[in-house]
Amino acid sequence: MEQVFEQKLMQAAQAVEEQVDAELNRLEKLTEEDMEKIRSQRLESLKQEHKKRQEWMANGHGEYEDLPSEKELFDTTKKSERIVCHFYRDSTMRCKIVDKHLDILARKHIEAKFVKLNVDRAPFITERLHIKTLPTIALLIDNIVKDKIIGFTDLGNHDDFSTEMLEWRLGRGGAIDYKGDLSSPPDDNDKKKKINLLGKKPKTIRNGMGGDDDDDDD
Repeated sequence: MEQVFEQKLMQAAQAVEEQVDAELNRLEKLTEEDMEKIRSQRLESLKQEHKKRQEWMANGHGEYEDLPSEKELFDTTKKSERIVCHFYRDSTMRCKIVDKHLDILARKHIEAKFVKLNVDRAPFITERLHIKTLPTIALLIDNIVKDKIIGFTDLGNHDDFSTEMLEWRLGRGGAIDYKGDLSSPPDDNDKKKKINLLGKKPKTIRNGMGGDDDDDDD
């Protein structure tokens, strides 16, 4: 068995070495004209990225904005391709938890516009999007609601989920450019079951439009 393992290891190492040799051979054959073309393409790509970032910043990306009414949301969809919209109410405490995380992510992911909208100031769109649970985060791409994060169910179903967990979920919905592994959430199962300072498991929750409504598993 050990001999078979060593043989497979040698084969894998040889395959990697062959790939490296092939790449080195390709680079050696590049002419000065080829190198200049690569540099020009890279420079053009950097220019386009810089231009895009300037457009995002001009449209208010990089900050978490509280919209005064639903009209401003419609206006925002005309300027930004990707929008993360948090539907909230001041009396719902878990909306404040979402605020904390989205404020951090808005500054990190300027490729998307992060906004919040009070449901009491947006009756039309709240009804149209069937917003019945708070908090709800709508992910809009090209003026279409592609996904919704309703309550904390997708975030571990407890209050102390991490910013990274919400970031992963936004990436799954295509709202941001996520650099990690989309197939596996960053908050592992052990963390979800971890006992809190009171000696209890984190609460599972059920949120409604009327405010916070907890179901204690104990």
